[in-house]
Amino acid sequence: MKIAIFTDTYAPDVNGVARTLKRLTDHLEKNKYEFRVFAPESTKESMFSSHIHRFTSLPFFLYPECRLALPNMLHVKAELQSFKPDLIHVATPFNIGLCGLHYAKKFNIPVVGSYHTDFDQYLEYYDLQFLSKVLWKYMHWFHKPHRKTFVPSKETLEQLKRKGFSNLRIWGRGVDCQLFHPHYSQQDVRSQYQIKEKFLLSYVGRLAPEKDIDTLMRITSELPDCIRNDVHWLIVGDGPSKDEMKKNAPNNMTFAGYLNGVDLANVYAASDLFVFPSPTETFGNVVLEALASGTPVIGANSGGVKNIIKQAETGFLCEPKNVSEFQEAITTLLLSDTLRVKIGNEARQYALTQTWDSIFEGLLREYEDALTEKNQFRYA
Repeated sequence: MKIAIFTDTYAPDVNGVARTLKRLTDHLEKNKYEFRVFAPESTKESMFSSHIHRFTSLPFFLYPECRLALPNMLHVKAELQSFKPDLIHVATPFNIGLCGLHYAKKFNIPVVGSYHTDFDQYLEYYDLQFLSKVLWKYMHWFHKPHRKTFVPSKETLEQLKRKGFSNLRIWGRGVDCQLFHPHYSQQDVRSQYQIKEKFLLSYVGRLAPEKDIDTLMRITSELPDCIRNDVHWLIVGDGPSKDEMKKNAPNNMTFAGYLNGVDLANVYAASDLFVFPSPTETFGNVVLEALASGTPVIGANSGGVKNIIKQAETGFLCEPKNVSEFQEAITTLLLSDTLRVKIGNEARQYALTQTWDSIFEGLLREYEDALTEKNQFRYA
């Protein structure tokens, strides 16, 4: 099976979609599947490689890490005619995704797609709700030719079903439990960032409105007196809200910037709690990474996060934007070492069951199944 992947974001871009697709292509390469990736240019890599073809691009205004590329259609056509893929996987609905969809139709190549980002919810955070109907109309048109549309969580599947989509399949996410584990030195992180408070609470993710950074900042500034002076916040990530956050940050907040690999894993493991109020996640990779590190997560009871956290077992789910619920959960866990350790152990055990290899083998079986389907799927 030869696979062509069309995506508007790919490594070394810093987001869940890019990282997931890079893991997928690593799996394909390890298992000797032939593949090609068509993706936007990156300032950190050469424009072309044997498997990856990159094109000039501009940042997308709602999500600058996702690029609007200007694909060279003649180059794409020539490469597809030479490579002769059995299947096209369109991972994003923008320019390169449209290019992949165009050639899937033109050359009658079976096509599947994936739905990674809930842009409809993003609109609310940028006061663009009036575009919602247009967006959903476009998404229906875009996904209609796909034999299957992959979504990362049960919650996202149910959401799209309610919107009239069908032929949906769950393509979940895994976690590298050899990288993310509880056994790093907590003192290394505390020394590096000069943290002296008793408890370390962390956030990892894009610093942007759709992650509900406003709620995060309210939580940090309104903690109860019984724990306020014992807490230090470590914020990992970057984005358009960073300058405003730093301007309003309390004294017990440190901004670490973007981290990856062992540096990131060490932060998760050193944290007493991971706090993640974003209600717009279709999955929530960082939540699973924190759980793998043995760190209880307090997250928004929304999107894919609600399918990862088991209430009062691996963390706590709170009503989105409900600052008092988040504060209550934080207080409960910080004041009970026994409960915090118990939940951290349960979190680690759950993460150990979520392996990338099993996730990708399931996806490849879905690919094979799509190839045997004689007739293109349509919406019910």
